[in-house]
Amino acid sequence: MHFFPSIEKAYTQNHLGACEAQRLAEYIAFGPVVFQVSRLMLKLGILEMLRETPATTAEIAQKTGLSIYAAKILLEASLSIGTVIIDKEDKFHLTKTGWFLLTDTATKVNMDFNQDVNYLGLFHLEESLKEGRPAGLAQFGSWPTIYEGLASLPEQAQKSWFGFDHYYSDNSFEDALKIVFSYQPGKILDVGGNTGRFAQRCVAKDPAVDVTVADLPQQIGLMKKAIADNPEAGRIHGIEMNLLDPSCTFPQGLQPDIIWMSQFLDCFGEEQIVSILRRAAKVMAPHARLLIMETLWDRQKYETAAFCLTLTSVYFTALANGNSKMYHSEDLVRLVDAAGLQVEQIHDNLGLGHSILVCKIK
Repeated sequence: MHFFPSIEKAYTQNHLGACEAQRLAEYIAFGPVVFQVSRLMLKLGILEMLRETPATTAEIAQKTGLSIYAAKILLEASLSIGTVIIDKEDKFHLTKTGWFLLTDTATKVNMDFNQDVNYLGLFHLEESLKEGRPAGLAQFGSWPTIYEGLASLPEQAQKSWFGFDHYYSDNSFEDALKIVFSYQPGKILDVGGNTGRFAQRCVAKDPAVDVTVADLPQQIGLMKKAIADNPEAGRIHGIEMNLLDPSCTFPQGLQPDIIWMSQFLDCFGEEQIVSILRRAAKVMAPHARLLIMETLWDRQKYETAAFCLTLTSVYFTALANGNSKMYHSEDLVRLVDAAGLQVEQIHDNLGLGHSILVCKIK
């Protein structure tokens, strides 16, 4: 297994001293408590309050409407967590960690996603790992995967799911569009196009391009609603496809110049990926290219990003489908090769850490 230099040291060397390692072990043991306390410090406005001015327990209790007891529970726990410190006048101050928790958009998106989508379902992680199914999804419904149920998720869970999905993809779209349109495509097939956000960016960029979004019926329904007011919606088309079904073929007559798969293949296990890519290859002309955009955890600039990605894999296990993950680049390249395609080029560091694998027919 190979790593980008930026994260190699973190993942190949045991660099913690005994005391640091023991504290980290206890941090892990109390992880759920750390999460819920920190979430409430945000939700109740305490971190925001401390950013404005240091405050005592009594002042915080008064401003939030909490009892002195409740304020002490949160503040004393937060001292140990590291989001606040206390001075000699018994006033609490925000730390750098608390500031990031309060202001960093990615952290907020991740926290909402874990609270509203993952938290209860992760109780069933062991069951999911042993049985190869998303056992935690039962908290929301009886669908085989979360994708069939996205349109029916509770409002807050749906909001946090799409907030998580869109935040990471949207920040990479501008860089991605430059690569896609360097091939001067006339027709784009957006596989797993979800609510059509990328399709809308494509038709806005080039008045001659046509985009076909292929996804589950539920997602095509959401896509059509999302593009209804777009004056360019006539150049965005929808095809209902369940690519988990190996008999489901790509449209033969479309002849796309670009097949686009963004944050799509991480929704499938390895055998399913090979099956999907083989079917895509069958409709590719020699000039056509298949572009796969993913957040590959080994190709991140910063270790923090790799940390977030490898832990996001656990969501796929417990709630999404039970068999997919955020992939290492070597695994994805191997699967592309097994499908009869060849990775021609890899573009890294797009947006917040995406890579694009440019694939052609062998």
